[in-house]
Amino acid sequence: MSFQAYLDNIQTKTDKTPEDFKALAEVKDFTENGELKKGVKATEIINWLKEEFDLGHGHAMAMYAYIKGKRS
Repeated sequence: MSFQAYLDNIQTKTDKTPEDFKALAEVKDFTENGELKKGVKATEIINWLKEEFDLGHGHAMAMYAYIKGKRS
């Protein structure tokens, strides 16, 4: 599955765009000005995505990558 397919599937499942997740990560204090805050671990974000949005591990990893800055 391509990176974009992961993002599309997440949006279909949650009705939230990748940019919505970036904004939510800022509200959750994982990021600041669009950048991951120093000391924030991938596991924290992945666990949040799994618990709050019922994402599987692969989809949570893809969204973590997007939040971190990956675009393709």
